[in-house]
Amino acid sequence: MRSDVVKKGVPAAPNRSLLYALGYTKEELERPLIGVVCSYNEIVPGHMNLDKIAEAVKAGIRAAGGTPVEFPAIAVCDGIAMGHIGMKYSLVTRDLIADSTEAMAMAHQFDGLVMIPNCDKNVPGLLMAAARVNVPTIFVSGGPMLAGRLNDGRRTCLSHMFEAVGSYYAGKLDEAGVEEYETNACPTCGSCSGMYTANSMNCLTEAIGMALRGNGTIPAVWSARLRLAKHTGMKIMELVEKDIRPRDIMTAAAFHNAETIDMALGCSTNTMLHLPAIAHECGIELSFDMANEISGKTPNLCHLAPAGDTYMEDLERAGGVYAVMSELAKAGLIDTSLPTCTGKSVAENLEGVVNRDRNLIRPIEEPYSKTGGIAVLKGNLAPDGCVVKQSAVAPEMMVHEGPARVFNSEEEAIEAIYAGKIVAGDVVVIRYEGPKGGPGMREMLNPTSAIAGMGLDKDVALITDGRFSGATRGASIGHVSPEAASGGTIGLVEEGDLIAIDIPAHTIELKVSAETLEARRAGWVCPEPKIKTGYLARYAKLVSSADKGAILG
Repeated sequence: MRSDVVKKGVPAAPNRSLLYALGYTKEELERPLIGVVCSYNEIVPGHMNLDKIAEAVKAGIRAAGGTPVEFPAIAVCDGIAMGHIGMKYSLVTRDLIADSTEAMAMAHQFDGLVMIPNCDKNVPGLLMAAARVNVPTIFVSGGPMLAGRLNDGRRTCLSHMFEAVGSYYAGKLDEAGVEEYETNACPTCGSCSGMYTANSMNCLTEAIGMALRGNGTIPAVWSARLRLAKHTGMKIMELVEKDIRPRDIMTAAAFHNAETIDMALGCSTNTMLHLPAIAHECGIELSFDMANEISGKTPNLCHLAPAGDTYMEDLERAGGVYAVMSELAKAGLIDTSLPTCTGKSVAENLEGVVNRDRNLIRPIEEPYSKTGGIAVLKGNLAPDGCVVKQSAVAPEMMVHEGPARVFNSEEEAIEAIYAGKIVAGDVVVIRYEGPKGGPGMREMLNPTSAIAGMGLDKDVALITDGRFSGATRGASIGHVSPEAASGGTIGLVEEGDLIAIDIPAHTIELKVSAETLEARRAGWVCPEPKIKTGYLARYAKLVSSADKGAILG
């Protein structure tokens, strides 16, 4: 066993003495040591139940003959961090999580790992660590939140809550109406109830083969989630025995599958940051261009919130991620020969799977659209690309041209939006919010929700070198690369410049002559860094551009 280096023989006697100090018995130390990486904390709703999940995982490990050893991983709540300096610390935690988990796993030589994440950066951070350490590993998330209900019986969720604030500033909702949303939008523990980033990544963890069926969709408050955790604990012992490792599962073909399933589900645009970063740890390059190639032949089968009015609990009842994969498999769009953490192939996993709701998961021959949920646009404004969740864009905004309203920070933009200074036809440009310029590439859920809450989501586009929450809807185009702080064209846009967006054609153009742009570029001066000390300053010096996954060099 890998752990023998700290357990066996006279040279390991000092190590054993410290393990005995922890209360482990000789009998326990004769079994495989399984690291249980638990992201429990008391500030993230998606993580407040993870102590229960960890206990269930540990019970499963013991039942199958292993010795569980728990240690923590951090997690940020993007919703609580939204709209202030805290959001600069969201994306950057992905690398902190990967680094610290790698350090713990390597320092203590576990034979296998069970990762227990749930929220946005926590899931990809742990997947990155799993790829680096490359010992047998399996995932089980904390599960999604149930949808809320308003007093009149309408279902609701966090994205509606953010949009309610915009409605308030537009005079469409009073304070009592806002309070009704805030007391009903998030009714249980779990990752927020729509196909936002956390649930997108938990579904894709299942799709790529690193978690058991139901990982992405069984609600946090269902007892089935605890049974899943126990089975996950049992399954890691099989993976250790068979020496099945993350890089055996997370192959180039598996990432191709994941991107295909991403397009069918209508996942968050943040997956375009996280999948390349995870693949990078596996020695695989995922390019932006692959996204359009896959999207071009993958139909969009699901319209969960914010694209529609269905939620993760509905997807679970309809058959979950496996039912979506089954539809894709019928058309030969995914490789079903690949191995997974179940010890079986994708094809074996899909045997007997039924789509139980053909309205929620559209059949492959009757999709919401013939192309996938995400599109990458390129043009002189974004030579290296930018990303939009096209499945959440109103038809009338798929092609749009309008004057630029330019802001050098999210705060400047939200002030103008709340003050009613943005009007139909405008293209809001928020820059110097990229990985380096932010630093930390903040999500722009407040501005997009304000625009939607004011009823302008069918009339106004928003473009940024920052990124968007999975809860964002509308013509919200992020990850503009190169970013402004790196000399990208977005830093040269001036108030009133016309910007043309054509999502079906995958183009985005600043309608300014090349000569004018060159003159502006000659006079451009990179602004002083917004933050000059601490982790964010170090991050800004090391991070790559968004089109490369915002990975650290």
